[in-house]
Amino acid sequence: MSLVIAFIGMQGAVMAGDTREIITIGDDISTGILEHELYSGQLITDDDVKKRAGDLGISLTINDDKRKVTQRNGILVGEVSETRCGVTRTKRLYATAGEYVLAEVTGSSVNVTGKGTASNFVVLGNEITQRIAHACIREQWNHGGMQDAIRIIMLAMKRASDKTASVSGL
Repeated sequence: MSLVIAFIGMQGAVMAGDTREIITIGDDISTGILEHELYSGQLITDDDVKKRAGDLGISLTINDDKRKVTQRNGILVGEVSETRCGVTRTKRLYATAGEYVLAEVTGSSVNVTGKGTASNFVVLGNEITQRIAHACIREQWNHGGMQDAIRIIMLAMKRASDKTASVSGL
């Protein structure tokens, strides 16, 4: 999981997501250690992640071409996912003017986990990316308009890419 952040306004919605995908092959315990260190913000650079994966005996592939935000019939869709033991769990956000829906997809099962209305930011991601994004929102949001929301989303993406290897560079 990395970062998708959206603002849902009365007149429209805007969403951004990074493009990082990290694939690991290794035993569950070592993989869990690596993920914990990565998702809690202990591993900041790609070199940090690669070195730690090597120390743990994990094969690692880092790609920066995964598309996490799409538009389907006028609805913005953002998703972050993780795969364990062959099962992919995806958190998905559907956003349009005035409302949004959160869903969790596991295998072929889809469960709605939340709904909301306008004037909200929604953040999907791991522990460190959520913390960074929420800090940007708290510091910067002054109940402005869509342009302010876009600026905050861009700032959150930049800060996250600077502070954790779980988010692709901008």
